[in-house]
Amino acid sequence: MKLASLKQGGRDGTLIVVTRDLSRALRADGIAPTLQAALDDWHRAAPRLNALAELLRTGAAADSFALDIDALAAPLPRAYEFVDGSAYLPHVARVRKARGAEMPPSFHTDPLMYQATSAGFYGPRDPLLAASEDWGIDMEAEVIVVTDDVPMGVTPGQASAHIQLIGLVNDVSLRNLIPSELAKGFGFLQSKPRSALSPVLVTPDELGAAWREDKLHLPMRTWINGRWFGAVECGEDMQFSFAELIAHAAKTRPLAAGCIVGSGTIANHDTARGASCLAEQRTVETLRDGKPSTPFLAFGDVLRIEICDAQGRSLFGAIEQRIERAPVSPGG
Repeated sequence: MKLASLKQGGRDGTLIVVTRDLSRALRADGIAPTLQAALDDWHRAAPRLNALAELLRTGAAADSFALDIDALAAPLPRAYEFVDGSAYLPHVARVRKARGAEMPPSFHTDPLMYQATSAGFYGPRDPLLAASEDWGIDMEAEVIVVTDDVPMGVTPGQASAHIQLIGLVNDVSLRNLIPSELAKGFGFLQSKPRSALSPVLVTPDELGAAWREDKLHLPMRTWINGRWFGAVECGEDMQFSFAELIAHAAKTRPLAAGCIVGSGTIANHDTARGASCLAEQRTVETLRDGKPSTPFLAFGDVLRIEICDAQGRSLFGAIEQRIERAPVSPGG
């Protein structure tokens, strides 16, 4: 099934089920008012939501309505936790090489991960707001999974069963703020603002053979201002599966239902496939030409992130955002 949230109904939206072709929807608030509420009681809510999705699929739901992507909030407008990994080592290796640093051997066995912003997510058509272009506005096209309650100390084999939903995220980075922030030795804060989620999240069975070994085996497609930017294979060069990322995050603590786990920027050894973030492309250019030629995002730019199946059908809907100047606060 495919699940989304309308912007109406408060901060956490209103839960709906969506057809596979993303054309129609049906309110599901009779089962759970929000997606977070459904995840909190997933073992009971999921079968009922599946039954509702089947009614929608067969056309037996008289109160279904045409889906308007612009009316959607993020499927989880806010989450208790968002932990973001960096599972694609070609990306890590290139960035380190560009600054003359070797990649430690431990990176092959111990995932990189940080605690990301989860108090609010942009909807799939909401503008991406920043106060200054000088901050180095960048997108990061990633796959995410959403878990139910995950006990502390789970193994990767156990963690696999806790993956309930899959989707996309534009994990926004402000690249020019990162160096000085990381130099403090205390991690990201100002350099990692709100991110955007795909229109829908889907259960693993919706993906068929494309979901295997706890990885998504399809290309991540990105465009900037309508121009192709990349079609990087998500299932290739992913050092750590989502089950391994979940187990890493849960080593010393349980994860609450609704925890979002990110893959990190999708990257392949084959740079001809393009990139999933501007920093990656700029790094390729620096290693090749001695300096980057691709600029970071500017106000008015429009980015698009999408994954389609083998028949070209959008699986999660597209994240499509315009970069806009953030309004000045009254005290600013």
